[in-house]
Amino acid sequence: MSANSRLTIAAHALAWIGLYQRQGHEVATSEQIATSANTNPVVIRRLLGELRTAGLVESRRGAGAGWSLARELESMTLLDVYEAVEPGPLFSMHRATPDQGCVVGYGIQPVMRGIYEGIEETLRQELARVTLAHVLRDVLAAPR
Repeated sequence: MSANSRLTIAAHALAWIGLYQRQGHEVATSEQIATSANTNPVVIRRLLGELRTAGLVESRRGAGAGWSLARELESMTLLDVYEAVEPGPLFSMHRATPDQGCVVGYGIQPVMRGIYEGIEETLRQELARVTLAHVLRDVLAAPR
């Protein structure tokens, strides 16, 4: 199983755009952001499209095309970003219903569902506590 990096890359893109705008630039291109994240601009464009749908960024076409923040970093939380790029549950159940004649097969899903709901609620609470301004502040304070 591999870890999902969508939240990390989306937070990276937002922090980068926020810093770029603080430096006096109006819009950032997906190519610029992709260079910082060391990924393909298509990956950035897809994530930014989801962030645009969530109202976190805006896009401009034509001359001076690019991306800008739709809200201040102080008003965006990691939960906002998570909900924009991770629409499904954190954990899922079996693809096929387990054997209901087996005691474990019968009871596993309700037990795991309860555990997962608690984990997801804790995750949401923690993500809601952290703004993108906090992320950028900590990034800029990190030793180089």
